[in-house]
Amino acid sequence: MSSDRTLSLFEKVNYGVGQVAEGLKNTSFGLLVLFYYNQVLEVPGTLCGLALGIALIFDAITDPLAGSLSDNWRSKLGRRHPFMYASAIPLAICFLLLFNPPELGETGLFIWLTVFAVLTRAAMTLYHVPHIALGAELTENFSERTVIVSFRTAFGTIGGFLALALSFLVFFAPSEAFPNGQLNEAAYSPFAATVSALMVITIWLSAWGTRQQIPHLPQPVGEPEPLSIRRVFSEVQLALQNYSFRWLFIGVIIVFLMVGVDGALNLYINTYFWELKPGQIFIYSIAAPVGMIAGSAFTSWIHARWDKKPSVILGTASWALCQIIPVVLRLLDLMPPNHTTELLVILILFKLVQGITVVQALVSFGSMVADIADQHELQTGKRQEGIFFGASSFSNKSASGLGTFVAGMALDLISWPRGVGIQSAADIPPDTLMMLGLLFGPIVSGFAVVSVWCYNHYNLTRAEHEEILEQLATRRAQAKK
Repeated sequence: MSSDRTLSLFEKVNYGVGQVAEGLKNTSFGLLVLFYYNQVLEVPGTLCGLALGIALIFDAITDPLAGSLSDNWRSKLGRRHPFMYASAIPLAICFLLLFNPPELGETGLFIWLTVFAVLTRAAMTLYHVPHIALGAELTENFSERTVIVSFRTAFGTIGGFLALALSFLVFFAPSEAFPNGQLNEAAYSPFAATVSALMVITIWLSAWGTRQQIPHLPQPVGEPEPLSIRRVFSEVQLALQNYSFRWLFIGVIIVFLMVGVDGALNLYINTYFWELKPGQIFIYSIAAPVGMIAGSAFTSWIHARWDKKPSVILGTASWALCQIIPVVLRLLDLMPPNHTTELLVILILFKLVQGITVVQALVSFGSMVADIADQHELQTGKRQEGIFFGASSFSNKSASGLGTFVAGMALDLISWPRGVGIQSAADIPPDTLMMLGLLFGPIVSGFAVVSVWCYNHYNLTRAEHEEILEQLATRRAQAKK
């Protein structure tokens, strides 16, 4: 693999389209699962949060396991593609069953949610970790990596957009029986079936479309090692010895803990705090994806002038401020009243700015981890993108899961009323609504200060990375002699 290798637009699209699947799954999972089981099926928030929290324990094993497994896989299809092909159908089945529980009691629904949350996450891990590791292998070029991650992020955003459109414009559109369509229990099953089919299609499109890259990708070095949990965690431990990666890892855990809480409460905030209707929720929600797609076009330009670390700090800080400011203004009675066009416009503007800036953090983070994998190869002689991205994926999903657990507990602590009869803010005590707003905004998002402090410790610059690539090229040339 050449450090100067670049990909054609078509090759980048073939790779990026695979991220649509994760965008579909993550948006649907984060937006609807807690609301569906808690508000619609009336499972206590603490039990819902516990079920989704248990899933993160399994992620502690499956994410680095998938990374290590694909790092060391030997086949005619290379290291990553076999897992991309194999994961699609299990993911679709598990996601479909997650939103199709049989008639069970409270305990039965808790068990069902736990089992299929675990299996859905595991199946996505089997695809996602090899897929993002593949992106790091397509080139070693410092700037080209940013472009590839931008494509991946943009397609992930498109997947999120599709999930929102299917939710609020199709399956959960308002009706006479359900003015707030997200309270319609019967709509969840066909929604899940549609999303499942789209995930299979986009995963297989990406795997098939990138098959011609296989001869250009790195292969495992040395004798095959037997797979074991001990080996996996020794590799993760070795990865965390990298100074820059260790601080990125801690910082992103904090970020996604916040994202997990805010994502789980998003539908509650929009339905009851801001009292938006399904069509308005869709318009408001797509502002962030639109901003992300627009913002991703400027990431390479920003990196060329300010490098990657300032970008990830900017995106993290901006995301938090855009969560906090609207809620604080509402609590200070400085926002327009609910049910007004002015309120919707202000919320959309905040979401648009949030999308434009947060994509800088997302793209920068993925590109930074790929650069760290090069540094790791120079230090250890091992090419292990899968472990780094597996550990990163674990920090993402486990922290998001923990955030969902915290959100579920918080709903019970503030005595949130459950059931499809809770239609608007008028059905909820004012103090409970205020606590929901504080939790969604200042209480949780304020932790971004800690995350920014962690990111500030990252110390791998463009110049240092270029030196690393030169040393790697010399070593590889000597190895071929």
